[in-house]
Amino acid sequence: MGDLGFWAMAQEHPEHLALVTPDGQEMTAGELLGRSNQVVHALRGFGLVPGDVVATLLPNGVEYLELYLACLQAGWYLVPVNHHLVGPEIGYILSDSGAKVFVAHERFEDAALIAAEEAEIASSTCLVVGEILGFNDYARLRSNQPTTNPEHRTLGDVMNYTSGTTGKPKGVYRKLSGIVPEEGALGLVGLLFLFGIMPEDGNVHIIGSPLYHTAVTRFGGASLHMGHTIVLMDKWTPETMLQLIEKYHVTMSHMVPTQFHRLLELPEATRAKYDVSSLRHMIHAAAPCPVDTKRKMIEWWGESIDEYYAASEGGGSVVNAKDWLTKPGTVGRAWPNAELAIFDDEGTRLEEPGAIGTVYMAMATSNFEYHKDKEKTEKNRIGAFFTVGDIGYLDEDGFLFLCDRKSDMIISGGANIYPAEIEAVFHGNDKVADVAVFGIPDEDWGERVHAVVEPVAGVTGDAALEAELLAYCADKLAKFKTPKAIDFQASLPRDPSGKLYKRKLRDPFWEGRERAI
Repeated sequence: MGDLGFWAMAQEHPEHLALVTPDGQEMTAGELLGRSNQVVHALRGFGLVPGDVVATLLPNGVEYLELYLACLQAGWYLVPVNHHLVGPEIGYILSDSGAKVFVAHERFEDAALIAAEEAEIASSTCLVVGEILGFNDYARLRSNQPTTNPEHRTLGDVMNYTSGTTGKPKGVYRKLSGIVPEEGALGLVGLLFLFGIMPEDGNVHIIGSPLYHTAVTRFGGASLHMGHTIVLMDKWTPETMLQLIEKYHVTMSHMVPTQFHRLLELPEATRAKYDVSSLRHMIHAAAPCPVDTKRKMIEWWGESIDEYYAASEGGGSVVNAKDWLTKPGTVGRAWPNAELAIFDDEGTRLEEPGAIGTVYMAMATSNFEYHKDKEKTEKNRIGAFFTVGDIGYLDEDGFLFLCDRKSDMIISGGANIYPAEIEAVFHGNDKVADVAVFGIPDEDWGERVHAVVEPVAGVTGDAALEAELLAYCADKLAKFKTPKAIDFQASLPRDPSGKLYKRKLRDPFWEGRERAI
């Protein structure tokens, strides 16, 4: 395809099939570039300058990708917001990020209205795909602009928000380089080089997971910048994915183990109907994958199953199917230009193979900080190394194995959920004296959220109280964070200093079962 970077590729090969939208519309690179240019012209009309923030509350669709391409060539930060969050949660991210423009979809009208009001974003810069009362029409605003290349282009970035142990998410912020987008193209595609994926080899990348996830945008964007074709799904279902793989000769994707599990649940006759021989690199991460699940996927999809370990902050390790089969359960060895290390709680590096401690990573380009949170930025670092709190060990060959996860974090369907945030909501109810939230086994999602509540004196813990508390959470927590059930106890186990023995509550649910590693 020639030069790396979507903008150069699209001008060199405007007829290239860049995108298949969820409704089946095929869009050339030239068309997508024109729409991206229109967005730059439109948003500059609001006075946006390099370093400003554009936040989105969008499903998977062409609008998200054209905003992504616009921000990255105009020097803006794109902040994609999880559309499963409720209004106040979204409002916090808009405020914390300092968003100057907010683009929402009519599908999320109620949450968008609450968020925009709480963040006090000017109605003129609230845009909608579809119709929301008081929001400006995004499509009309864009279509009134020229498709010509904008002047004074400079590389922007995506600032994803990652949950924190205090319950408030933090933006993973990287200082902008100030270079023109084409000069930064190599950095935009580097993730794919880890797996031996190159430009000009006919790759077709299917996106089935929500683009608000860090890796989904990073990997999908890298494919765009390499000149690959994107097949975009709005709502993922296993058989529809198989149909699209066969129809478009899909070669690659970024997936989570929950999707593997649902694919394997399809009847054998259904799975056998579809030709998946085009697959080359079906990359997975975001949550631990059970060994048996991964082995079955390799049996079906062959050596196309790749895995890596990383976070929004950086990475990481990588492993292909062949190496994984020799060391089942590993998440791989360090990336090129990266280093893995194990440290104990005192900050001493553990050099002995098999020594268990906190996993730290170092990258030559790991220049992130947590937006507006210097203390959190410094707290998770030892020299050049940073951690996201996972526990594991390195074997004698340098392969990383994860033994446990952040002490209390729940991973459900690839989404990180922090109990502290949920517990804070429960503590706001005057019938709750104490509460513990943790993950329990779920065959489909890996884990689901569960709560144990100690009612205040004189209140009975029964089905009526459970229903009342779940209703209380409905407008304060996203659905995926809300417990599926609540148990009640007269008192929760705490030590004299007040520390909660959460494992005493959680372990019975896991008896006879292993948390996936």
